[in-house]
Amino acid sequence: MTARSEQDIAPDAGGPARHVPVLLEPVLEYLAPKPDEVIIDGTFGAGGYSRALLERGARVIGIDRDPDAIRDGQDLVAASNGKLTLVPGQFADLDQHARACGFRGVDGVVLDLGVSSMQLDQAERGFSFLRDGPLDMRMEQAGPSAAEVVNELPVRDLIRIIGLLGEEKRATSVAHAIDNARKEKPFTRTIELSALIEKVLGRNPKKAQIHPATRTFQALRIYVNGELHQAAKSLGAAEQILKPGGRLVLVSFHSLEDRIVKRFFADRSKTRGGGSRHMPEEDVPPATFEMLTRKAVDPTPAEAEANPRARSAKLRAGRRTDAPARTLDIHSVGVPRLAAFHGLGG
Repeated sequence: MTARSEQDIAPDAGGPARHVPVLLEPVLEYLAPKPDEVIIDGTFGAGGYSRALLERGARVIGIDRDPDAIRDGQDLVAASNGKLTLVPGQFADLDQHARACGFRGVDGVVLDLGVSSMQLDQAERGFSFLRDGPLDMRMEQAGPSAAEVVNELPVRDLIRIIGLLGEEKRATSVAHAIDNARKEKPFTRTIELSALIEKVLGRNPKKAQIHPATRTFQALRIYVNGELHQAAKSLGAAEQILKPGGRLVLVSFHSLEDRIVKRFFADRSKTRGGGSRHMPEEDVPPATFEMLTRKAVDPTPAEAEANPRARSAKLRAGRRTDAPARTLDIHSVGVPRLAAFHGLGG
């Protein structure tokens, strides 16, 4: 697994990590923004990509589900001379947001699928296993929290979530330890859960820099925020709203996200069926994307050293063809079916 550890994002638990946009130069290279083109920055965050796009003269629709990001981005809106529109909402609905802003098609979409360093820096948001805070993890600051999931989901469902979304090999041990502990006292704080997991798993001397709670916290965060569902749906939404020739650029940070992106592009850029010489070729719809990246683009050694957040980043990009958009089955590109919990999973 290539998931970022929290230590990569916030090496020092005593102070916040500085936000630096990841893979900015290749993002701009593949987006190739031109003056007055309309680009969707579907994961606005601290506005790193949006700022660079505005500097190149593009019009930007910035989307973020975190109310804090929308609030903090207002200074950039004011400085943009009307070229930046910030929209509170989910990037899975980016096509609907663009149409609501008056655009029937756009020239580019960029998505940074990683968790925001700003969210990890704020202990009160409950994402961090290094900083004590309420066990929350909700990007939208609404809906079921991580504490509700940890305290209420059946143990069999916790095993599946931690195993699939965290790729934790000892998910069964972790889930049963959580189940035993919550019978005595419900979990309310991040450090309580982090300490329990460390007690169960111990420290691997060969991977001392990776906290034992990394995978479980990743799994809970992904589940609470429906991150894989969001990522997959955003790909289908981008296919719907991009003009012919429009560019789609995606930056992912762990294998689960990258696998979804890779499968989507493999399916959408397919131009002929496979099979052997003994079988007829499969009839496939026209390709909706032409690949711009033959394989994933990694950060340069210099960027990885200067910006630890970039270490596990991978970029993939495609150009929209004029073929009709298709309906996307998110499970066909690798989104697992998980236990439903008050609107989560499915």
